[in-house]
Amino acid sequence: MRSLTTSAHIEPDSRFRVTTFADSADPFVSLRIGGDFVEIALIASPGTSETLRNLAAAAIEAADALDALNTDAPEVSA
Repeated sequence: MRSLTTSAHIEPDSRFRVTTFADSADPFVSLRIGGDFVEIALIASPGTSETLRNLAAAAIEAADALDALNTDAPEVSA
């Protein structure tokens, strides 16, 4: 990555969109993650497909960790 540090909360209704820009001299793919107030766009140039696959693998690992938190957390009664 080149620059920018940001954080945003992923919500159940977050939207994802992939757009390909293949007609220019510098083709790229845009991966957008958005909600009502925040949208993050990741720009991927040719040669970075493995990095996107690593991002996808990390997202799956994070989802598995969240599932484990829900499974391992003790029940709280109100």
